[in-house]
Amino acid sequence: MKKGKSNTLGATLRDFFSYHLPQLRGMSPHTILSYRDSLKLLLLFISEHKGVSVSDLAVEDIGVPEVLAFLDHLENDRHNVVGTRNIRLSAIHSFFRYLAGVHPEHLDQSQRILSIPFKRSSTNSVEYLEFDEIMALLGSIDRSKPDGRRDYALLALMFNTGARVTEIVELKAIDLELTKPSSVRISGKGRKERICPIWTQTAQVLREYLEERGIDTREPVTVFTNHVGGPLTRFGVRYILAKYLKKASDEQPSLAKKHLHPHSIRHSTAVHLLKSGVDLSTIANWLGHSSVNTTNKYAVMDLEMKREALAKAKPFDVGAGKTSWSRDPGILAWLESL
Repeated sequence: MKKGKSNTLGATLRDFFSYHLPQLRGMSPHTILSYRDSLKLLLLFISEHKGVSVSDLAVEDIGVPEVLAFLDHLENDRHNVVGTRNIRLSAIHSFFRYLAGVHPEHLDQSQRILSIPFKRSSTNSVEYLEFDEIMALLGSIDRSKPDGRRDYALLALMFNTGARVTEIVELKAIDLELTKPSSVRISGKGRKERICPIWTQTAQVLREYLEERGIDTREPVTVFTNHVGGPLTRFGVRYILAKYLKKASDEQPSLAKKHLHPHSIRHSTAVHLLKSGVDLSTIANWLGHSSVNTTNKYAVMDLEMKREALAKAKPFDVGAGKTSWSRDPGILAWLESL
C-alpha cells in the first residue's frame, strides 16, 4: 500500500459481509454470495491492472475509471450480458453506499461511484419448451441407468415445480412430502419459502429415486447428487439439460433452433400452467414471484394464446362509417405555434 492511502478497505469489506449484509439487512445467502463474487472480480481486475496484490489495494484505488473499465471488461472480455453487468454494479453500489456511511472521509469518492448508471438493455423474447418438446426431452432419457433415473427425476421435478436451478440443487429430502397430497417445500429468494404441489406421477418417480439411493425423507440430506456424492451444481444441471436437449432434437427439430438453459424450464412451467387455465395469481405463488407483475410477462409471450384471443375478439368493420379525411387548419396552426 502506497504512503498516504487508507487501510480501511479490508476491514470495511469484512464488516460489510459479516455484519451489514447478513445481520443488519438480513440478506439471503444467495445474495451475499452474489455480492461476494462481484466484489472479488472487481478487486482481482484492479489488482491485475495496477500490478499490485489484492491485499495491497486501498479504497483510493477503486475510482470511477476503474469501475467503468471493470464493467467494460465484463461485457467485452467475459462476454457477460447487460443483466449480469448490472448485477455486478449493484453489488459495487451497495458496498460504496455502506462505505460512505461508516467512513465519511470517502463520501465524495463513494458518491461518484454511486452515480455510475445501470445500463439499459433490450428485452429479448423468453425461450421456453412447448409441452411436446418437454415430453420429447423426458423421453430421451435412458432410465435403465442410475444416472438416467436421477436425471429424469431432476428434470421432471423442475418442470412440475418451475423451481429455480439454485432451489433445486439445494433441495433436501426433508422438504419432500410424497404422500397424498404430495408437495415440496422450496426455499426461494429472500429466504422466502413456498409449498408447491407435485403431480402423482412426479411423486412416484421421486419415491423410486429416493428408495434406490437410500435417501430418507426425514433427513436433511441433498436430494440430487453427482458421481462423488456431492450436491449437483448449477453448471451440472446445465450440462445435463444440454445433453438431453441434443438427443431430443432428433424427435423435435424445433429444439435445435432455441437457445435453452435451465431457467427455460421455469418459463415452460409458467406457460403450461397459463395455457391450462391457471390464473396469474396462482402461477405467481407457484413460481415464488414477489409480485404478479413479474408473472404478467407470460401472458403476452405466447403467440398461440395471442391468436386465440384475436379469434375471440369481434373484428371491427374497417369500412363502417367511412368518411373522407380533411385537414383541420386550426389545430395544425396551434401545434405549429408550440
